[in-house]
Amino acid sequence: MSREAQLSQFAAWVQHNVTGDEKGQAQIFLDRLFQAFGQPGVLDVGGQIEFRLRKAAEDGGGTAFADLVWKPVVLVEMKRRGTDLQKHFRQAFDYWVRITGGRPRYVVLCNFDEFWVYDFDSDLDAPKDKLALTDLPQRWGPLAFLAPGSPGPKFLYDREAVTRTAADKLALLFSRLLKRGVERPLAQRFTLQILIALFAEDIDMLPRYFVSEVIEECTTPADTYDLIGGLLDAMNLNPPAPGGRFKGVRYFNGGLDRAFSLIFS
Repeated sequence: MSREAQLSQFAAWVQHNVTGDEKGQAQIFLDRLFQAFGQPGVLDVGGQIEFRLRKAAEDGGGTAFADLVWKPVVLVEMKRRGTDLQKHFRQAFDYWVRITGGRPRYVVLCNFDEFWVYDFDSDLDAPKDKLALTDLPQRWGPLAFLAPGSPGPKFLYDREAVTRTAADKLALLFSRLLKRGVERPLAQRFTLQILIALFAEDIDMLPRYFVSEVIEECTTPADTYDLIGGLLDAMNLNPPAPGGRFKGVRYFNGGLDRAFSLIFS
């Protein structure tokens, strides 16, 4: 079952079964969320429910409990349905500060209907993204770090900056191909193929974030040849590949032949 289908089932389950009681339903909600992202469960991956934290002296001391801490990935603080999450940022931040050893990078505030996602490595005072439960099946990128392997999130709020960065990187790619002696028409064709693949994500001709994930897996020249070359091959294959890494990649009728192999051979 695809991640989109799993998350659709999760969203439907929440809407049908969850009343939004913070204490009574937070744990089962989080466990089902992890399972929808392909994990066996919160505890199975080392997450800790009701994580104990010592309160600051100015707050009266004693012990507080964060709803979920999964080191070093995420701290999640749940609130009752309908709660204004803005009012609870300070609480989540204080919890995060008091975690020692493997402090999570991401913090999520959730009221069962909405997720506010913070990346404290880059912004301490504002969420990087806000995500409605109903949008989760189509736009799960902000919570991608919940999936096996903790891949990096894809934030919608960064889209304008990401678009500019992607354009700059494609221009740099084209320039470097020319410097390597690749003929200009061939370099143009390969750059265009990559652009088409990225655009295909946005119009659902490729699975959401698929190209981004493939690129992130390219850690060596051999990986790059196999993965990007395989993707371009699959995009030019009719009927589509019946199995393997590129199963289900749709055929792009438009001459996407493998200029890649000529460039990197």
